[in-house]
Amino acid sequence: MKIDFDTNFFQKQAFDNKTVKRYYQNALKDFFVANKHRQEPDIAFAFCYRALLKICLSLVSFSGHRVKSRQGHHIKLLEKGTEILGNKNIIVIGDKMRKKRNLDLYSGGFLVSTKESDEYLEFVGHVIKEAQQYLKSQNTLF
Repeated sequence: MKIDFDTNFFQKQAFDNKTVKRYYQNALKDFFVANKHRQEPDIAFAFCYRALLKICLSLVSFSGHRVKSRQGHHIKLLEKGTEILGNKNIIVIGDKMRKKRNLDLYSGGFLVSTKESDEYLEFVGHVIKEAQQYLKSQNTLF
């Protein structure tokens, strides 16, 4: 499957497996922190969103690209994660998370319930497993 990378948001760059694995492990670390703070939904949500972005970053890096830091790059990472794993929920749920994060950052905050935070944690946990299976199937990293 050939995936096109928009040169406005991505630049071709070779990453060794060690670097891709480091990105993946960093996502796992954020996911661990999110789970550890389940009783504090705002903290769990923030780290859960970061974990999702970092999983997408590891997949993009494995595909030989780096994301450029510019307005809209988070949505582009989510789109590529969706394409690479073939999971349309990544863009749907990830964009919902992105919008909530933006409300918190730029509009004076928001409230996320424990139930909602738990649902995000469950979803991102599934995405992490999908990414791990994908990377294993490529005979790399694991």
